[in-house]
Amino acid sequence: MKKIIIVILATFLSQVTFGQVSGNINYQSQVRFPDQNINISTPSTTDIFISIKGLANIKADSYVAIFSVTQVGKTTEEVNELIDKRLSQAESQIKLKKGTETYIDMISFVPVYEYEVEKKLFSKKSYNEIPKGFELKKNIHIKYSDPNQLNDFISILSNQEIYDLVRVDYFSSTIENIKKELTNKAKIALQEKVKNYEAILGVSFATNEKRIIDGFKMMLPVEMYKSYESYNSSSLNLKKSANVNNAEKTTTLYYQPIIDKEFDFVINPTILEPVIQVMYEIKLVVNREKKPTVNEKEYILITPSGEMKNINLNK
Repeated sequence: MKKIIIVILATFLSQVTFGQVSGNINYQSQVRFPDQNINISTPSTTDIFISIKGLANIKADSYVAIFSVTQVGKTTEEVNELIDKRLSQAESQIKLKKGTETYIDMISFVPVYEYEVEKKLFSKKSYNEIPKGFELKKNIHIKYSDPNQLNDFISILSNQEIYDLVRVDYFSSTIENIKKELTNKAKIALQEKVKNYEAILGVSFATNEKRIIDGFKMMLPVEMYKSYESYNSSSLNLKKSANVNNAEKTTTLYYQPIIDKEFDFVINPTILEPVIQVMYEIKLVVNREKKPTVNEKEYILITPSGEMKNINLNK
């Protein structure tokens, strides 16, 4: 019995065309864009692998900004009094803003040391550490719903000499609903893709053994910022002995979301501001190996001469 195995190799070419506006990151020789093509290797088995990937861009509806505060003082009483005064004045103004909440997080409280020189008559000087004062660090967490309010918070906190914005976290109350929408869209897309494979092969997978696996992955804006230095180096060929004073290069941060070119469908594809990105993938494996059939009944013909012969009714 000959066994015929049909293997389909589908190669999808995805090309991205860049317009005249590409940004200053292309000035850096170390910037490399990944290969834009999808290379699907030939399956090592007769199984058929079908995958659907979806992406959702979700606008946040609430935010938490964290600012770090550092205070030093000669005594514990002084350092506590100074930092509490700064924070309480800032909090009282922040709470006047609509829909805001604050929380003070204790970070560290440590002594600060300095060196005291000990002079000796017949030996070298000794440097001894002695307590100089205390350093107290706290973080102020600010919850808000209007992203434009962050500028107001920065202005209020800077009046209290608080400048260190540690991070901004993004939250959305619609994530669970978006996950359900991703699942439903992927289910429909998977069914359509299965029908396409059945049409190409001219068979039905209804009775084939199948395996399925799926999963979500979420990326927050704080994880998606990249850095680069924007400059164009001089092309002058200078001697090694030349006295060259290089200018300090500015490092820039920019938001780089997940690009949607590898997905079967995208919910809210246009991105204007940093968003929460939720990815969903479902994989289906169709087993095409036929199981050997077992005859449940065996028929035997007894001839007039008493000879017994097996009869195969499956032919």
